[in-house]
Amino acid sequence: LGAPALGNPGPLEDVVIDRYYIPKICLREAQMGDFIRYHYNGTFKDGKKFDSSYDRGATVAGVVGVGRLITGMDRGLQGMCVNERRHLIVPPHLGYGSIGVAGLIPPDATLYFDVVMLDIWNKNDKLQVTTVSKPERCNRTVENSDFVRYHYNGTLLDGTPFDSSYSKGSTYDTYVGTGWLIKGMDQGLLGMCAGEKRSIIIPPFLAYGEKGYGTVIPPQASLVFSVLLVDFHNPKDGVFLEHLEVPEPCKRRAVTGDFVRYHYNGTLMDGTLFDSSYSRNQTYNTYIGKGYIIPGMDQGLQGVCVGEQRRVVVPPHLAYGENGAGDKIPGSAVLIFDVHVIDFHNPADPVEIETVFRPEGCNVTTRDRDFVRYHYNCSLLDGTQLFSSHDYEKPQEVTLGANKVIEGLNSGLLDMCVGERRVLIIPPHLGHGESGARGVPGSAVLRFEVELISMEEGVPEGYLFIWHGDPPANLYEQMDLNKDREIPADEFSTFIKTQVAEGKGRLMPSSDPEKVIADMFQNQDRNQDGKITPEELKLKSDEDQEKIHEEL
Repeated sequence: LGAPALGNPGPLEDVVIDRYYIPKICLREAQMGDFIRYHYNGTFKDGKKFDSSYDRGATVAGVVGVGRLITGMDRGLQGMCVNERRHLIVPPHLGYGSIGVAGLIPPDATLYFDVVMLDIWNKNDKLQVTTVSKPERCNRTVENSDFVRYHYNGTLLDGTPFDSSYSKGSTYDTYVGTGWLIKGMDQGLLGMCAGEKRSIIIPPFLAYGEKGYGTVIPPQASLVFSVLLVDFHNPKDGVFLEHLEVPEPCKRRAVTGDFVRYHYNGTLMDGTLFDSSYSRNQTYNTYIGKGYIIPGMDQGLQGVCVGEQRRVVVPPHLAYGENGAGDKIPGSAVLIFDVHVIDFHNPADPVEIETVFRPEGCNVTTRDRDFVRYHYNCSLLDGTQLFSSHDYEKPQEVTLGANKVIEGLNSGLLDMCVGERRVLIIPPHLGHGESGARGVPGSAVLRFEVELISMEEGVPEGYLFIWHGDPPANLYEQMDLNKDREIPADEFSTFIKTQVAEGKGRLMPSSDPEKVIADMFQNQDRNQDGKITPEELKLKSDEDQEKIHEEL
């Protein structure tokens, strides 16, 4: 078509730019006046190398577009993204011209550069903070003078990693806003919630500036931190309480000196579980306000109600401090306890008695040594049912004061009328104590609902039978019904039953009167030959008097 034949096109008029790698994400392009860092290889057309930043082991840093570089490089670097790679062909008039560089670049040399952009920033740049994720619940954010614990990955702007707390296996712990951190990090952590993740891009003048840091952070390097805030607190913090559920009514609140039984889950601020009483299927039992537990819990359990669910947030200076505890609680960790109070009591507590119903015209009440029948339901204060007499065919039977039931229940059954109903709250020192009993946890406060079904007047301790008046003067002769000078068991039994029937005396109340009479006979049959002789028969009052004389 008359087109001229291909040949040498002649000298270049401008820089030839080949963008042979462009990253998918380009947040910023180098503009005139920007400070940049880059690596390069410089060669001639024949491939001979004349310079390389790689060979020197250091990147090149400078301001682009203001005449500090050769003109061709100034033009060729503009518009580059971080991690972009370019081939640049710089003609002589945009390079070192007709003079060249003595011993390095001949006159009128065309220069070939292979460039990778590593960093871009400007003196007007500000800190770039991006929230990656944030917990829904955030009661408090980081302020100056707070002590923070966080994990981080640190990279240069091109993605080159230079440090990571994860590789060290521990968080980075420090104060914010007190000069312990680079300025950009001091600013970038402000306003964070525990559990929040942020990306923080810090320009060099808010990082390590012209000096860099060791061999890992070059001079004038922008830094990118991916941060996860694990927890934070202020040295002035006290215990923070959150009342999750408070039962109504709350008749009593725990105070110093009370013994509390509670379940808990203990977590770090990021939700990591470090301990749980539920996993052991056993409450944690302790006195509060006496130094048996960490100070934060000593304070955090003050004022709790039975059945209350409470969250106690404890700063490290009221927990395990800088050293932590074991391998589950790091140093300087904030602890969160979700507590469910099962019960509490004081060692000085008496039995608490609430009369639910008392019949009118009640003139006779239970006394010590009386024989009573009663129904009961027994539970813990959290409502857990333990025992009930209704599960059996008949009511419970007991002689009061005979040490057959726990002390608190014995006390609660005194001065009751038949038909009366009561609620008894029995502290463990009047119940089953620290050791508990089958089905009853140690140190548990017990709740009894009792109803008195019947009562029989008792006899003094140690007696099986008492006379309502003076006993017969010739007791043996009256008891020896067939006058054979010996009293067998059946004769003894007949006599005693006759005295009871005639109202002259009474047996110790029992569900088995025959056994009581049999025990009486055995006590009198001193040689156990099956009969009582005149020498063997003695009143208990006479026996007691003889013992006094023996002791004297």
